[in-house]
Amino acid sequence: MRASRTAAPKTRATATGSRTRGILAGAVALGLVLVGAIPAAAATTTTWATWQPLVGTGGAYTSSVRTASTPDLTASVTSDSRAGQVGVISGASVWLAEGTPVGAKYGSSVGQSYLNLRPRADNATSPSTTTYSFATATPSAGWAFVLGDIDADSVRIQAVGPNGQALTAAELGFQGGFNYCAPGVTGKPSCTGDAADVPAWDPATLTLTGNAAAADTNGSSAWFEPNASISSLSFVFTRRAGFPVYQTWFASIARDVTGIVTDPGAVPQAGVTVTLTDANGAVVATTTTLPDGTYTFPGVVAAPGYTARVTPPDGTIAVGSPTQEVDLTTDDAVADFQVRPIVPVAVSGQVVDGDGNPIAGVTVSVDGTQTTTTDANGFYIFDTVAVGPHSVVVTPPPGYSTTSPLQPVVVPPGSEDPIEDVGFTLVENPTLSGTVLANGGGVSGVTVTATAPGEPALTAVTDANGDYSFPRLPSGAYEITMSIPAGYSAVDATTRSETVSTVDVADVDFELARFGAFSGTVLTDDGDPVSGAVITVDTGAGTQQLTTDAGGGYSLGDLAPGTYTLTITPPAGTTIVGSATRTVVITAAGEVVVEQDFTLAVDEVPPVDPGTPGTPGTPGTGGGSGTGGANGGRLPATGLSPDTFVWAGAGAGVLVLGAILFAVSRRRARREDD
Repeated sequence: MRASRTAAPKTRATATGSRTRGILAGAVALGLVLVGAIPAAAATTTTWATWQPLVGTGGAYTSSVRTASTPDLTASVTSDSRAGQVGVISGASVWLAEGTPVGAKYGSSVGQSYLNLRPRADNATSPSTTTYSFATATPSAGWAFVLGDIDADSVRIQAVGPNGQALTAAELGFQGGFNYCAPGVTGKPSCTGDAADVPAWDPATLTLTGNAAAADTNGSSAWFEPNASISSLSFVFTRRAGFPVYQTWFASIARDVTGIVTDPGAVPQAGVTVTLTDANGAVVATTTTLPDGTYTFPGVVAAPGYTARVTPPDGTIAVGSPTQEVDLTTDDAVADFQVRPIVPVAVSGQVVDGDGNPIAGVTVSVDGTQTTTTDANGFYIFDTVAVGPHSVVVTPPPGYSTTSPLQPVVVPPGSEDPIEDVGFTLVENPTLSGTVLANGGGVSGVTVTATAPGEPALTAVTDANGDYSFPRLPSGAYEITMSIPAGYSAVDATTRSETVSTVDVADVDFELARFGAFSGTVLTDDGDPVSGAVITVDTGAGTQQLTTDAGGGYSLGDLAPGTYTLTITPPAGTTIVGSATRTVVITAAGEVVVEQDFTLAVDEVPPVDPGTPGTPGTPGTGGGSGTGGANGGRLPATGLSPDTFVWAGAGAGVLVLGAILFAVSRRRARREDD
């Protein structure tokens, strides 16, 4: 969809149309209810994302989007899209109907907002990059994103997980293309499209490309359901033709977790704390059991990998495991627990980091025969440890180490007193971090790789501020390499060697410069375009020639910082008006310089006068004494012009007159002599 189409499509305001829209609105509302009722779990709900307004100016926009509340799935948004009909759109005139594949699962998006964005500049060499930096990593299922109106343009998708690894095409979860304006789509908006007009997906390059003709059409879209956690999601939007605008929607689906906590005699236990964590170990929600022992976590994003954990009250311990895995991918989940009184003697303690913060999920064992893990507060407990000497051992998780992994414990005979405070301190391995800058500002979405001999390569992607980090690195020598993103060049080296020992390594920075571009037009002084004019571009290190097109235009992109001199060579028959050169300066900001125009004057050709017939004896009219006529002003058979004979005649007259005067004077002399 082009920029001019962001306004609401035109509809006929008739009584029949109003009734139709009322019926449609009712059907859509019913459809939203049914979307929550059709799946296997009665508690299933769907939600379309809400957006904060797009603020900033062209090349530097920000916003935020919330896709779900449990867990809180929010992302900050940065974009270098150009200005002009971009922003958060209400969804009142364009939406994804229940008749589309995504609408069939998540319900109609009518009245739900979405984001309109454009390329950085309206040429094929200036794509925009829009990055969604999630506050916490997304679930590995239960949500979707849709890219709409991909027709005369293309979008490359980049996604990075919480481990710093880039997602594959399979993990992005491409679900297919569709056209929300196509005839027959139930509940569609009042636009016209072609069901066969859908973008093509290239899994090798992770790119959606519009129709082969790069034609301006309506409704060409595709949707994705990622099946891996994402920390950063970027869309690199490139213009192929026209003035493209693309649309972005997010949606989620949620289900409930319920359960009951009892003792071994099935007596409900009230006030017991239950915690739900996601696949990344982050706490999603915490609750306590009601008087009947039940608890509920409602509206949790429908993904796998959750863990429900019971925290037994003082003096009790969980029967079996205190945790249960929870999978909400296809249905609601139930996680029941039992707790019982502790049988002495108990051994317990806490595992913390160097700052005293508790560490959950750490494995602790007694003599290698009894094993448990720490809870959300870093505590562990063995409710029955036999009389005698024992070794309590902690196993540091990845990214941590300790100088005292073993604590000796002795249980005396006949004692029922618990042994407490058998604690461990784990030291977090150091973090290496830095920033990728361009023209003094951070660059988001840049991939940075850390490699060490014998270790797998690690990757990180810069956030909205251009910052990246590799947390908890083992000691060693590392090569830190920045991948130059499209549209930039490196100012300095792209690889740095760093040594990690026991302290954090900061300020491993890289500098980029954004590519720039320029364009202009060659016109006559009457305003007509001049094609075929040659523009020679001098970079100081070499030259490149551009030739104006049929509209007189020329342009050049992907320009590194520097000074460029443009010199025009006019076509034959034209003359330069004004200066024949222009100077363009591209800095690290990557300017897009327009209107580098030249003006030419068309040379005039003097007309040839073939002569015209005239009156005989009238000079210059083609008559007997004239200069015109078929002989081009020459007298027949002489090769001489009429002017020659005029002067010759005049000379002869003078001679005759002289002769007469001489004869008269002679006669007078003779008479006087006589």
